[in-house]
Amino acid sequence: MTEIATPAPARIDSPAKRIAKQFVEDRIAVIGLILFVLIALIAIAAPWIAPQNPYDLMQLSIMDGGLPPGETSFATGQTFWLGTDQQGRDMLSGIMYGLRISLMVAVVSLTLAITIGTIVGVAAAYFGGRFDSIVMRIVDLQLSFPAILIALILLALLGRGVDKVILALVIVQWAYYARTVRSSAMVETRKDYIDAARCLGLSNRRIMFRHLLPNCVPPLIVVATVQIAQAIALEATLSFLGVGVPITEPSLGLLIANGYDYLLSGRYWVSVFPGIALVVTIIAINVVGDRLRDVLNPRLQT
Repeated sequence: MTEIATPAPARIDSPAKRIAKQFVEDRIAVIGLILFVLIALIAIAAPWIAPQNPYDLMQLSIMDGGLPPGETSFATGQTFWLGTDQQGRDMLSGIMYGLRISLMVAVVSLTLAITIGTIVGVAAAYFGGRFDSIVMRIVDLQLSFPAILIALILLALLGRGVDKVILALVIVQWAYYARTVRSSAMVETRKDYIDAARCLGLSNRRIMFRHLLPNCVPPLIVVATVQIAQAIALEATLSFLGVGVPITEPSLGLLIANGYDYLLSGRYWVSVFPGIALVVTIIAINVVGDRLRDVLNPRLQT
């Protein structure tokens, strides 16, 4: 008798592996991810790989002020590949240090805003009732105003400083995460596993953070990816307007502002190169965020 071969069981990939496979199918998204990782590594390693510390007065020479790209320093013989600003600071080094400040402000504010918004959103969906109504009215009220307007008012009251900018961005952003998490959690609270957990006598905190919250993570990842790009752009705008980080802790927005008055005189590189770095960073993050949204939401896939 001939034996009938039984088909091998289908291999089921883990959700993380499935997401990774679908993500790499989009070459533009992969390029965006590689570019963002490269930018982040450059920002982290700026003190070690930058040609100079552009904010160390001992390394600057007024004779090098306003040199165009590719010129050589009169004092040290160093080549300034992206030119210098009016104080003689190397623009390449300034961009590296500016990326460091911009990414640090965005990541710290994002982490704090996600933590606050997630706790508030999960609690509002789980407890419901009057607490949910009050929270959502506050969220609706905040989201009805432009984020830049709220940030400007806060910084006008708090003053300049990296910590002040982070606080303003947290206050501006937490409502986005609260609404996103609350919308996902409202769907999950009506499912059987939540009722089963309540019947087992589990504490509210355990139900919210051990059972309810993990099912709200996918949309939260997408919103966080988009919001980190918005946080970088918002911080750059505030610094450009002169209410963001101080001049001793430069960001990309402050670098752009420093060269704005010199554009008409022909020193385009002082503003243009930091602007290109800012645009490339934001585009790379947005490309990754768009792909994650498609992967994590099957309804968007064709």
